[in-house]
Amino acid sequence: MFDRKSWQPDGLGYRARIGLLTPNNDAVPESEFWTMAPEGVSVHVSRVLLVDTRTFGDPPHPDDATALLAALPMQAIVFTFTTTSYVLGPDGEQALKARLEKRSSGIPVLFVGPAAVAAFRALNVRRIALIHPPWFTDDEQQLGVAYFRNQGFDVVYANQMRLRGFAVAKPTDPLRKFTEVYPAEIYAFARTEVPAAAEAVFFGGNGFRAIGAIAALEEDLGRPVLTGNQVAFWYALRQAGVHQPVDGYGRVFRTLNSDGG
Repeated sequence: MFDRKSWQPDGLGYRARIGLLTPNNDAVPESEFWTMAPEGVSVHVSRVLLVDTRTFGDPPHPDDATALLAALPMQAIVFTFTTTSYVLGPDGEQALKARLEKRSSGIPVLFVGPAAVAAFRALNVRRIALIHPPWFTDDEQQLGVAYFRNQGFDVVYANQMRLRGFAVAKPTDPLRKFTEVYPAEIYAFARTEVPAAAEAVFFGGNGFRAIGAIAALEEDLGRPVLTGNQVAFWYALRQAGVHQPVDGYGRVFRTLNSDGG
């Protein structure tokens, strides 16, 4: 009667509940988390008013959203906004983490930057390529380069994804505004741009829908491929102690079942 194998999956988070803090205008993080979620892991969202990318972590909006989300018991809350990690740096992230955890009733609040750093280290990677969405500014990209270099990584390549249709465009072409980017575009750009010196690739930006290209790129590049939402989800599962397999979304998930993860 109580054997779950007798019934169809119903979305119950009996292994873990993972919370997300997302910008009010961005559906990508929650849809990618749900897509990757193994049975028994549920995803719950609280939206944060996005006024400006540089001040997204400022009170009161993320604090209030955290308090609302924490009313539902869960194992972790993920702040799904890569730019905040880049802008604040490790010390600023820790201060924001401490502030939000005062509103989360002690539920751990996790960030994309530390998730990516932990994933690179779990994969024994030091030389990395960074690919950011078309709407990232040059300043935001340089903050990303500095973030990872300050953590001891060698950034051998960094660029925003410049595309026209499904063909790789010239560097002088204008950047696309915030919109969906298709797996075929991501695949074409990375296959052309990622240098041989890079031991892994990171697609930064949680509004950057990129998980659909992970498997194909890992197969063709022969290297780990990480994305903002993928590493954040991996990090949350690790925090929650979930070792359930996540197939098709990158090598990093294999580390959940190893001492290195």
